[in-house]
Amino acid sequence: MGEIFSRIEHSRTSDEAVQQIESLILEGVLRDGDRLPGERELARQLDISRPILRDALKALEARGLIATRHGGGTYVADVTGQIFTPPVMELIASHPKAVADYLDYRRDIEGIAAEHAARRATDDDREMLAQIMDRMAAAHERGDAAEEAAMDVEFHSAVGECAHNIILLHTLRSCYRLLSDGILRNRTMIYDLPGVRESIFDQHRSIHFAIATGEPAGARAAAVAHIDFVRNALAEAERTGDWRRVSRLRLKQRTAD
Repeated sequence: MGEIFSRIEHSRTSDEAVQQIESLILEGVLRDGDRLPGERELARQLDISRPILRDALKALEARGLIATRHGGGTYVADVTGQIFTPPVMELIASHPKAVADYLDYRRDIEGIAAEHAARRATDDDREMLAQIMDRMAAAHERGDAAEEAAMDVEFHSAVGECAHNIILLHTLRSCYRLLSDGILRNRTMIYDLPGVRESIFDQHRSIHFAIATGEPAGARAAAVAHIDFVRNALAEAERTGDWRRVSRLRLKQRTAD
């Protein structure tokens, strides 16, 4: 982690340190699971005493924003996961109506996020997106489905960050918690269909290009088209899978006869 913390001027209490770390979490700079620098280093970056820093960390831990793990180290707590509890996530994943509603929700909210990102992305944002796309392209070229799927989640999350709307950012992150659990399952189903893998990669490139070139309408249209494609491909994969299941059963029955 680079030096993302700012020097605090003449503070004798922990309040400013608490507020700075809270802001970094709220703005998405610090993410779930990110490790904070060690006490000595963090105190140096903030330019405060270690006792004041300890007070700040205790206050943040009491609020559930950071946690100390066994074996050492202080980490940003899993605050996003509290929006969808594991039992609710399992219910959503196992019910077709909920999955359809999930994709419908993503269609709308990702369209808005991409539109905002095209308007608001900074040079650093565009560099971040370009790096993610490079990694996705490399994984795509070598056929590394797991890495490509991970970059898929990272890309959509980064688009949410580029929208520069705190509420949108955290809403999307809770949504992508479901995506990170379900995307491999969905891709396993739809990748059996001809041309799907290439189409999905091209769709991500289209979203990226519209954001990088500052085209809000184009970015929104590309994001919506991507979710529509995934939804239709998933439905087709389910139909095809059901046909195969029935065909196998017929063959097995007739062979037995």
